[in-house]
Amino acid sequence: MTLPIYSALLGAALLVVQNLLMLTVGIYRTRTGKSAGVDGDIKLERLARRHGNLAENAAIFVAVLTLYELLAGQTAFALWIALLFAFARLLHIAGFSDQAGSHLVGAEGSKKIFVMMRGGGAGLSAVASLLLGINLALAAMAVF
Repeated sequence: MTLPIYSALLGAALLVVQNLLMLTVGIYRTRTGKSAGVDGDIKLERLARRHGNLAENAAIFVAVLTLYELLAGQTAFALWIALLFAFARLLHIAGFSDQAGSHLVGAEGSKKIFVMMRGGGAGLSAVASLLLGINLALAAMAVF
């Protein structure tokens, strides 16, 4: 059995990014004196959503990628799907780094790039997840 190295590397990288995003929320809360909730603060909502969205998507993707690697091995597919997912999540985070991407505030002209990054990151995450799910199912059926 091969060890799920790509999953481990992806999980490690995403965990570091997740903690950096968590710190941005915590530092902002400390600086503004806000505890639970967002209290109508668009910036706090943006920071919290950026952090939470990665948490929602990363854990299940890494778990499924691990299962895929355990069944199919360290294939080129596993490597490229991990890289695609990492790129997609970073693109999504970049899109959420401005209010144009998160709340469509001032999303015209050059600020449209943030909307495109957010949408592109979400779309690529969905494609990567769908492809991984299909390939996991095929790998599992091949074991029978």
